[in-house]
This record gives sequence, C-alpha cells and structure tokens, in this order.
Amino acid sequence: MLHHADNGIVTFEVSVAARIALTGFLVLVVAMGIGRFAFTPQVPLMISEGQLTLTSAGLVAAINYLGYLVGAWDAMRAHRRVELRLLAGVWGAAILTLLSSTVDSALWHAVIRFLIGWASGWAMVLIAAWSNEKLAHLGKPGLSAAVFAGPGAGIFLSGLLAVGIHSLDLTASEAWLVYGILALVFVLLIARNLPRKGELHRPETAPQPLVLNAPLKRLVWSYSLAGFGYILPATFLSQMAAARFPASVFAQFAWPIFGGAAVVGIAIGIATRHLLHSNQRLALVLWLQAVGVFASDLVPGMTGLVLGAVLVGGGFLCAVQLSLQYGREMAPEHTRYLAGLLTTGYAVGQLIGPALSALSTALTHQLEPALYVAGVALIIGGALVWKRY
Repeated sequence: MLHHADNGIVTFEVSVAARIALTGFLVLVVAMGIGRFAFTPQVPLMISEGQLTLTSAGLVAAINYLGYLVGAWDAMRAHRRVELRLLAGVWGAAILTLLSSTVDSALWHAVIRFLIGWASGWAMVLIAAWSNEKLAHLGKPGLSAAVFAGPGAGIFLSGLLAVGIHSLDLTASEAWLVYGILALVFVLLIARNLPRKGELHRPETAPQPLVLNAPLKRLVWSYSLAGFGYILPATFLSQMAAARFPASVFAQFAWPIFGGAAVVGIAIGIATRHLLHSNQRLALVLWLQAVGVFASDLVPGMTGLVLGAVLVGGGFLCAVQLSLQYGREMAPEHTRYLAGLLTTGYAVGQLIGPALSALSTALTHQLEPALYVAGVALIIGGALVWKRY
C-alpha cells in the first residue's frame, strides 16, 4: 500500500543492514574464531598425540601470525582483485581448516597455519572495511559492533566444540574435520551476501602521508604491546588448563570462557562509552588484561585460569576497538592509513609473542617466564596511552 511506503523502505533498509552485519559477523566467526583460533584448543590434543611439542606449538603459532601480518598488510594496500581476496580469505580459512585433518607433523601444520593466517588477514581487513562502509551508508553504524563480536563468538563456539570433542574422545584429525565442516556450513550460509565485483574498489591515489606526532607514536607502540601481551594466554590457555588439571572437566571450559568474555567485553565497552576518554578506557583495559595474565599463573587452582580467561578475553576485542577509535579521534582524515599501521604493529606483537614462548619453553621448559614478560608489556602499553596528548 502506498501510504506504507516509508515504513516499507525503513524495513527494507533495516533488513539489508541486518544481513550485512550477519554476513560480516559470520565471516569473522569463520576466519578468526575457527580458522585462526581453533588452533588453541587443538594444541593439547596435538601435543598428546606427538604431532607437536610445547616449543613447536609456539613456533607454529608464530608462523600463523606471520601469515596474518602478510595478509592484513596486502589487504590494506590492494587496489585490484579486492573482492577475490575476500572470497579467497573466507573460503580458504574453511578449506584449510579441513585440510589440517590430513597432516600430522609440525612442518605441515606450520605451512597450513601460515596460509590460514594469510587468509584470515585478508578476510578480517576487507570484511571490516566493506561492512563498516555499507552500515554507515544505511545509517546503522552501531551494527558494526555486532560484526566485531564475530571473533569472540567464534572462539566461544570453537571452545564449546572442544569440550564435546574431548568427551567423545576424538583424535586431533577428527577434531579438525569438525571445525572445518562447521566453517564450511557458515560460509555456505553467507556466500551469496558477500560483496560483488566493484563493491570494495580502492582509489588508485595513495593516501596522504600521516605525520606521526608523539601521542600517535605512543598509540602505535601501545597497540603493538597489546598484540604481544594478549597472544600468549590466547594461544596456550587450553594447554595450561590441560597440563595443570588433566582430570578436570571444568578445565576444558577455559577457552570458551575466553571467547564469551570477549563478546561480553564488547557489550560493556559500548555501555560505558561515555565514561572517561577513549585513551583512558584503553589503558584500563590493558591493565586489567595484565592482571589476568599474572593471575593465570600466580593465583592457585582453577581460579587463576578463570581470572586469566575472563580478564584477558574480556579485554581482547575492547583493546582493538578502543585503539582504532582513539586513532580516529587524533587523525580523522587518515583513518585507513592509521588502521593499517596499527594492524601491522599488532600483528608484529602477535608474531613475537609465540616466538618468545618457544624460546622460553626451549630454555626453561616453562611458559611462565614468557607470560611475565607479556604481563609487563601490557602494563607499559596502558601507561603509554593514559596521557591523552
């Protein structure tokens, strides 16, 4: 009916916005939560089967983050075949997860982890750019938060799957099949909604150079330290729980708690967005993550691991969101360039973290020395951004 046309248009726009948000959300569930982070609950299984050692697991994780660095950097600079990169990233993350079930050596896991890291870097950067632009155009920028919750939701889901996999006494290979099939199902659900050719076109002109003043330099360093600080517990939380409490069913829930806390953290961050300045909220988040890192080792029993999962996981996506927001506030005309610079620093931090863990376990047969360094890094990262200018 004609007099309902306005309402119909609004309804149509809302439904389009919801579809875009759901597409972005599931892309990040697949590429990040499953493709990139299902490795964490798999580490105990692969170590118990002799596929990896604690040292080689750290090296394989580092190679995964190297791939992410390469993929994210390439996505930021791409001018041609941008949509093809996104499709390759989404489908590649799912198919390579399935392919993980066919290998059983550290070398081949490293090769697949590098490629999955590359694919997830493409998917993360490009789906965020597409969904943010589309949602802003439709007047629904707030739905970007739903997209951003994808990695945390994927971690939560992969963690719950890991509990079921353990209860069924599946092998690591069978577990990879479970994760891969789930990822493929999600991709099939959203494949028709992914951007078509031309929707992610980048201008041929290079972005105007950004002059890094002191506050921006501190933010880049802080964000790099944030990537370094969180990645050790994010990579080895399941292994720490399995090693300390091998007979405890509750220990299997450490990883889904991490993912659930990440989603809750985003919701709390949105609810408290009017409290303090963005840089101060970022500093507090990094300091709470530091407390979580230390608590995971120093607080006895399961309590320490739960505190670590809640505090580190709860700040995981908040730190990303607040860092990018603070950067936009200081350099609104250089958002894309600064996002690329921050992403690169974060990825380098993630790369160094597992490499340090491999060195720590090789020299001391313990992960704890590397964890303490990570906690100190988060404290420094928070101090760097507490002062606004």
